[in-house]
Amino acid sequence: MTLNLTLLILMGVMFAVGIYLLLERSLTRVLLGIILISNGVNLLLLQTGGRAGDSPLVVDGDVDAPFFDPLPQALLLTAIVIAFALVSLMLALIYRSWVLARQDELSDDEEDRRVASQPIYDPEEDSEVPTETTEFAVEDLGTSRLLNPRTGRDEDLPVASAHTPEDDGDGRPDHGTGR
Repeated sequence: MTLNLTLLILMGVMFAVGIYLLLERSLTRVLLGIILISNGVNLLLLQTGGRAGDSPLVVDGDVDAPFFDPLPQALLLTAIVIAFALVSLMLALIYRSWVLARQDELSDDEEDRRVASQPIYDPEEDSEVPTETTEFAVEDLGTSRLLNPRTGRDEDLPVASAHTPEDDGDGRPDHGTGR
């Protein structure tokens, strides 16, 4: 499969200009960016098909003839339909924006301005996380460190006592209830 360098450069330019237009605030420019990117995708799918060949039907047992792959054609038709639907939706949004506000450009609302004015560093969310204290046992070479809720300190306990409930003689395990 050989690639046409001219079409590759054209695809790159279409993608670059389309992405630049997508980042604009005018809805018409966004629409033009979508159209350019969809046409770039169509050219890319067309290039994946390779050179033209015979139809993919085998006639007279000639299996060695170069056949054209039909999958890129199917993907190309699907991409055209999706692009048409997206362009139709954008045209409806542009028309509705023009009818309501008589403008094509999107403006910031109050919430956008409030979010943009906030500091980047939030001490509540970005502060350093303290060392973790847990009520669950973490085994470490025969000892287990547990947080004692009454004293608020870690205490070293033997692993057996941390995992085995104690029996106070009545046949039921004692789970710290004192019974």
